[in-house]
Amino acid sequence: MAEGDNNGSSKPTVTPYEEALDALSSLITKRSRADKSNNGDRFDVLFDYLKILELEEAISEMKIIHVAGTKGKGSTCTFTESILRNCGFRTGLFTSPHLIDVRERFRLDGKDICEEKFLAYFWWCYDRLKEKSTEDVPMPTYFRFLALLAFKIFSAEQVDVAILEVGLGGKFDATNVVQKPIVCGIASLGYDHMEILGNTLAQIAGEKAGIFKDGIPAFTVPQPDEAMNVLEEKASELNVHLQVAEPLDAKLLNGLKLRLEGEHQYLNAGLAIALSFTWLQRTGHHEFTHMEQASSLPEQFIKGLTTASLQGRAQIVTDQYINAESYGDLVFYLDGAHSPESMEMCARWFSLAIKEDSQKRTFNYPPQNNSESTIELVQEHHDERYGKSSMQILLFNCMSVRDPQLLLPPLMKACASHGVYFKKALFVANTSVYYKVGSHALPPTDSQVNLSWQFALQRVWENLIQSDKGGEVKHAVAVCEEGKEDAKMSGRTCENSAVFPSLPLAIKWLRESVQRNRSVHYQVLVTGSLHLVGDVLRLVKK
Repeated sequence: MAEGDNNGSSKPTVTPYEEALDALSSLITKRSRADKSNNGDRFDVLFDYLKILELEEAISEMKIIHVAGTKGKGSTCTFTESILRNCGFRTGLFTSPHLIDVRERFRLDGKDICEEKFLAYFWWCYDRLKEKSTEDVPMPTYFRFLALLAFKIFSAEQVDVAILEVGLGGKFDATNVVQKPIVCGIASLGYDHMEILGNTLAQIAGEKAGIFKDGIPAFTVPQPDEAMNVLEEKASELNVHLQVAEPLDAKLLNGLKLRLEGEHQYLNAGLAIALSFTWLQRTGHHEFTHMEQASSLPEQFIKGLTTASLQGRAQIVTDQYINAESYGDLVFYLDGAHSPESMEMCARWFSLAIKEDSQKRTFNYPPQNNSESTIELVQEHHDERYGKSSMQILLFNCMSVRDPQLLLPPLMKACASHGVYFKKALFVANTSVYYKVGSHALPPTDSQVNLSWQFALQRVWENLIQSDKGGEVKHAVAVCEEGKEDAKMSGRTCENSAVFPSLPLAIKWLRESVQRNRSVHYQVLVTGSLHLVGDVLRLVKK
């Protein structure tokens, strides 16, 4: 811990937790989140780590549910954990990424691991691995360490069930050291991380099917034929009984709703139900499995499905730092969608959510978490009760390995099909830096931020707007080049969009807009990156 020195100067005190996060940050070896380090690169060394940490026997005795997929795997794991917790079991859930605090990745009985336990298990693992590290067995990289830490936590805490979400891919993912899970699941497959997993659905499915184990049952959701054929082929090779879980029928919830919003969650819930029933059956808990029938669900399953929560997925948050007079007039709709298919689902959810909110206001609902937010509609919805119109704004960023030409069009098109048109799109770099963990890790100052990627995103957006209006692409670029330079920012403002050098400046702009336009509810869709979603939550949620 840093203390003041003799000449009176002092350094900021580093807490024990921040010290651990600094040590964790030292394991981030690449300056890009998406690199090829998981592509079979010394996968076998993971078993050396398990020996050092004496986890081999512990993992073999764990009753594990292992889930891969392109989208929906985190939600599926969250539903599964909630179901089994409500059935009375002690649960451990390992997911990624975290949005605000790294402890979110490790949940015990539905709650993030406490700081005290995290520190104890962190240093237990870190010190042993550091002591035994050699040139042949170096310190594990960031995600591998986190996966090893999860196994240690779940073993020491003696969970009844460990639910593991694959980080990336499947075959060479750090979670795939598991040899005998109870059941495996493959959520919806689509195009993501192609630079690592392959450019076709067949290649991607092959990587995800890498979690299949000989004779262990597996479930998936309805998939495109190209992907399903590969999954079935891999399952056949390993004597895996692969079944397709049907989407949950909403009627089975007895009038209640899934806590996780969006139509696509019924697909994930169906997979979670199949995984949970199979886990119960294969671990000898037949008091629940006798209730497995198409016409009803056990009460514990219904409670689990309707209370499961996951930050950053179809989440609605009112800005909690805006002044009291404007409270409820700035609302953020957050969803970490980052693939073409999930963008479309996100757009559909957002469009229906703002219309539902408008209807609530019409029927004299008080403004709560579902108030209007910052994305302006060309067709403004007037609120007769409050005399206010609603305005929709997009706040967007995505990783540079992703193609915005595949992400932004489906978002815009799906919103337009519901009559929703963004007045302005804001592009901003993430606040969190990918080579540092923890809120005390300061990002570069505004003047140091390279905004070339955000300008590229802005050009794609302006081109889409002009194309939609029937204009030429060249004109859209010209509009941007001639856009006004704002003295308060080194970004760029165009007719339909703006680039901000930092997220706090973008939030400040939104808050000032609310103050200037008291007759408008602002509804802001935040999407494209879970990291951006986490950064926004830090700034607007107490």
